[in-house]
Amino acid sequence: MKPWQVKGWVIPPTANGQFVAAMEEVLDVYKRPYARKYPVVCMDESPKQLIRETRMPVKMRSGQSARSDFEYERCGVCNIFMVNEPLVGKRHVKITDRKTKLDWAELIREIADDLYPKAAKITLVMDNLSTHKPGALYEAFPPAEAKRIWDRFDFVYTPKHGSWLNMAEIELNVLTKQCLNRRIDNMETIKEEVRVWQSSRNGKKSVINWRFTTKDARIKLKRLYPTILG
Repeated sequence: MKPWQVKGWVIPPTANGQFVAAMEEVLDVYKRPYARKYPVVCMDESPKQLIRETRMPVKMRSGQSARSDFEYERCGVCNIFMVNEPLVGKRHVKITDRKTKLDWAELIREIADDLYPKAAKITLVMDNLSTHKPGALYEAFPPAEAKRIWDRFDFVYTPKHGSWLNMAEIELNVLTKQCLNRRIDNMETIKEEVRVWQSSRNGKKSVINWRFTTKDARIKLKRLYPTILG
């Protein structure tokens, strides 16, 4: 199954020039060879609902799977920021209370100064959300600092309805399945388990083998390309 065929990942039903232009830009970025000074990094975010059991779950035993009661208590929501560099199998996960523009701006500063301090230019692929704009840097930092951080990046946005083109979304799905696919009622537990998962997966240098190219897109998603009338 291909990424764009997964339930919940939507593609425009008809020809859309803006979509294919943004898609081909992302696919061109993914073709670049590894360069330490010019890393290609993907970023995505996802909410995680904090849920407390109201009745003691039944643990798994021979011949019977684990069981949880349908009733539960909502304990709020936290946000998961995923930053990954697919070509080297490196990822960084940050858990926050919220996902505001200021939270995003602080993450961008961390990417520039803590994760890639020696990079000449960081290409950052991300969804085109209202919070993911350079203006957020100016709301979070003094003008000179905001411009310094912004100049470290080349922002590349996936098209609307094209989040499947963001490899950080794939990494988030792996995190959910391997680490967070159960009820957890507090951020401290999530942070600790994510820290362990991150360390293990980085240690294995687990990479994403992206094979979908512009050539593939022009064949398999031909209906999205506008017809040229001569």
